[in-house]
Amino acid sequence: MADTLKSVLLRLHQLADPEVARKAEHFGIKGVRVLGVSAPQLRRLAKSIGTNQALSLRLWHAGFLEARALAALVGDPSLVTRRQMEQWAKDFDNWAVCDVCCGELFVWTSFAREKSLRWIERKEEYVKRAGFVMMAAMAIKLKSLPDGEFLSLLKVLPAAAADERNFVKKAVSWALRQIGKRTARLNRSAISTATRIQQLDSRAARWVASDSLRELQSTSVRRRLRWRRRTPTRRVLHSPARSHRRKP
Repeated sequence: MADTLKSVLLRLHQLADPEVARKAEHFGIKGVRVLGVSAPQLRRLAKSIGTNQALSLRLWHAGFLEARALAALVGDPSLVTRRQMEQWAKDFDNWAVCDVCCGELFVWTSFAREKSLRWIERKEEYVKRAGFVMMAAMAIKLKSLPDGEFLSLLKVLPAAAADERNFVKKAVSWALRQIGKRTARLNRSAISTATRIQQLDSRAARWVASDSLRELQSTSVRRRLRWRRRTPTRRVLHSPARSHRRKP
């Protein structure tokens, strides 16, 4: 397939399913143009295209949900700039695009931590969410980062836990849970953080604490962390240019 903007947009329209588009609203994606292309289909299309930063930038300006999600999937993190991240963040108008940009593209840049800490101070709902989604993505994907990187991130979570907005508080919980599942040490620190959040005079904070503790203290998580302590791991240096490609 010729990876021109026109041909890719045509393919997206061919894959469109009105039923998938209707379900998007059920999952909180409202007020944006949605064709109705499933996530697995987008990932298969991205795999067939490969990394293409020029196409990524043009897809973003197409404006609709699937084009922007695909833009994140085919972008080249080694070519992403701070300016691009800020420009795209200003356009975030739903959680799906926010999450795919942070979790599939921005997390592999050298600016991930920097932007996560800046964005959690922003007022816009989806930009603020992006900061916490980035932290969760770092915890999941950047395997070589030491515990200290995440211990410092845990310290900033209580201040945001009282945000009543649905997509912010869910992202705070996501970041807390993913950090707390990396190692036994981080698990203890995350549980301690969640316990402090639980004491805040805020319904949102109590929800974040409850949602986080349920998983962090679960038998399955503790069993997995014990297994990790017994199993030596091979540490691989993070290389965005090499490791950012996603499996379908």
